[in-house]
Amino acid sequence: MSNEKFKDLAVSRVNKAINQIRLIGNLANKNYYSYSDEEVKKIFSALESELKSSKEKFKNSKTRGNKGFSL
Repeated sequence: MSNEKFKDLAVSRVNKAINQIRLIGNLANKNYYSYSDEEVKKIFSALESELKSSKEKFKNSKTRGNKGFSL
């Protein structure tokens, strides 16, 4: 897969993710929605966990190719 394909997909997917996160932020409007602090904590915990997992995939992909053979 080419770097150009990576860039195209990354731009598209990151922009979609940013837009979805903004929509989550819209839920903070107490004039329209009722929620507890615990619910908010769960939302951000899930988002942070998934972001951390995605970061780890990039870190691990860098080291996979650098490992040599060993017994």
